[in-house]
Amino acid sequence: MSNRNPKDSMKSTWRTDKSQWGIPHKILNHANVFHSDLTRPIPIHAKTDKLPHLPDWQSHRWILLHASIPLALHQIWLHFTSTPFHPIIAFIFYYQASRFFAFRQLRSMRELGHQYGYLDGDKHDRDGVPDVGVGKTLLSVFLAGFVRPVLTTWLTYTTTEEPLYSLLQHPTRVFFEIALYSIAVDFWFYIYHRLMHDVSPLWKYHRTHHLTKHPNPLLTIYADSVQEFFDIAGIPLLAWGTMKLGGFPMGFYEWHVCQLYVLFAEVAGHSGLRIHATVPNPLAEVMRWFGMDLVIEDHDLHHRNGWRRSMNYGKQTRIWDRVFGTCGERIESLEGNVDYGKKVTMPIF
Repeated sequence: MSNRNPKDSMKSTWRTDKSQWGIPHKILNHANVFHSDLTRPIPIHAKTDKLPHLPDWQSHRWILLHASIPLALHQIWLHFTSTPFHPIIAFIFYYQASRFFAFRQLRSMRELGHQYGYLDGDKHDRDGVPDVGVGKTLLSVFLAGFVRPVLTTWLTYTTTEEPLYSLLQHPTRVFFEIALYSIAVDFWFYIYHRLMHDVSPLWKYHRTHHLTKHPNPLLTIYADSVQEFFDIAGIPLLAWGTMKLGGFPMGFYEWHVCQLYVLFAEVAGHSGLRIHATVPNPLAEVMRWFGMDLVIEDHDLHHRNGWRRSMNYGKQTRIWDRVFGTCGERIESLEGNVDYGKKVTMPIF
C-alpha cells in the first residue's frame, strides 16, 4: 500500500476544506453539480429493500423537453429574423444548450439521490471528486461538453436547415436515428472498452477510470487522456459514420438530439441512483423482451466488481454484452426486488 501512486488516491476532502481550493475548486463549487448536498442526509437501504421504478416515458419526457427548448428558441429566431445562425454562433448556442442539459440532469439526479439513496449504500458512500483530481475532473467535463458540439457543427451544420422542420418532417426516421445511434455508440464503445480490459498494454489507458468503485456523475469522463479522446470524440464519430453508411442522413439537429440521449445515459450510468431505471431508448421495450435493456445498476456493478476482468461492458444497452456473453447478475435491480407500484418522478424544475 505504501508504494501506491499518490495520483491514484480517491480521497475527497476538499469540499469541506477550503484551504485546498484553487481556481478549479472554485469553478466546480460555483457550478453546484455535485451528486450530494453536504447539508442534507442520504437514505440508506438494505439490498433486499425493493427499488422504486422510473417509467421509461419519464426519462423521454425529461430529455425531449430539455432538448426542445434551444430548438424552439432557434426556430423562433429564424421565424422573426429570417437570419440563419453563422456556424460559430450555432456552435456557441448548442454548446450552451448541451451544458444547460447536463447541469439540469446533474441537479435533478442529486434530488433523486437525496430522496431514494444510492446502490450499495449500506456498504459504501459514493466516491467524491478526489482531492488530487479536481483540475482533471473539471478539464474532462469541459472537454466532453465542448468537443462534441464542435464535431456536430463542423460535420453537419448548414444554414439552410431549420431545427423543428428538420426534426418534425420525418418523425419516424428520427425515431430510428435516436434508437439506432445509441446502439451504434454502444457497439463501438463495447469493442474498445472490452479491449482495454482484456489487452494488457491497453489497460494502462483505462485503469484511472476504474479507481472509482462507486462513481458519481462528475467522474463519468474521469480517465487517462487516450480514453477521454475515444469517449468524447472517437466513439461518436464512429457511430455517426456507421449511421451514415446505413443510409441515415444524421443531420445537425438529429445528431444533436441523439447525443443528448447518449449524454443522459452516460451520466445516469455513473449516478449509482438506487432506482430501477432503464437507459432511455425508443426500442427499450423490445430490448427488455430479450434481457438486453440496461439499468443503472449494470454499469455500477462494472465499476464495483471490475478491474482487469469485468462484466457489463456496454453503457447504452446490454445488446453486445448478451451477444458476447458478458452480462453480469444484478443484485438490487433483480426483477423480484423492484416495486413497480412505487413510481419515481424525474424532476423537471
